[in-house]
Amino acid sequence: MDKVVGWLEYQLFSIGSYTLNTYQLVSALLVLVAAMIINKLAARALARAARYRKGMAESQVYTMTRLLGYTIFTIAILLTLSMLGITFDRIALVAGALSVGIGFGLQNIVSNFISGIIILFEKTLRVGDFVELENGLLGEVREINIRSTWIRTLGNEDILVPNSQFISSQVNNWTLSDEYRRFGIEFGVAYGSDPHQVIEAVEAAAREHEVAIKAPDKMPGVIMTGFGDSSLDFKLVIWVEGQMVRKPGLVYSQFLLMIHDVLKAEGVEIPFPQRDIHIRSGLEPVSARPAE
Repeated sequence: MDKVVGWLEYQLFSIGSYTLNTYQLVSALLVLVAAMIINKLAARALARAARYRKGMAESQVYTMTRLLGYTIFTIAILLTLSMLGITFDRIALVAGALSVGIGFGLQNIVSNFISGIIILFEKTLRVGDFVELENGLLGEVREINIRSTWIRTLGNEDILVPNSQFISSQVNNWTLSDEYRRFGIEFGVAYGSDPHQVIEAVEAAAREHEVAIKAPDKMPGVIMTGFGDSSLDFKLVIWVEGQMVRKPGLVYSQFLLMIHDVLKAEGVEIPFPQRDIHIRSGLEPVSARPAE
């Protein structure tokens, strides 16, 4: 027993008035291990509670788990510093020294961390949301971490986007408030076609399509948008929901094929660019030179 006590009181090193012994180091490590265990148990408890409460969304559970984890580890770090004998005046001294480093090289890390906290509290970006970034990137949010957010693109690529980009840049969240989205599919027909026939035929086919929503306020519709260089221009407006919102390429493909089949069945010509060339005559003929 005396050997154990002696080992725990063994002084590891001393700097000025500060000393660190084995007991302090072991206690600090135990606090960190306990924090990790408590964090895992709390996450499991939240997940179990979410299964019983059907109204709780997966994104809410994720946000609560993240915030609880940050809180647990913050408390654990403060306890660890206290057990190591690091008082608040020493922490202020260290923070003052780190502020220089933050000003030069760590400001991006701090900015991304704070942006991640803001995202979790505001709930404007959640796990499972389908987003479009300012550069046109489309993908589903898989995780919101301390420094960056993990997005899986339509090509199954994993992209890590700094959290600060979601705060400072425009982000189009397709599924923030609901799982509905409107698509506009543009097409054209040759001049000479009956526009009323085109609108009626395409609308009827779109309303029978299995992907389009049939709600009274979200019925498919066709509008004429203008007179193009080689065509009468139209736009088919349809609403989709659920997983189809996350597959815009498939939505465009299905309805373009539908429009093609409808116009072909109706005998309506799909135009291609045409140019009329007018050759002006009346140029003075070049007189032949006399042979030398």
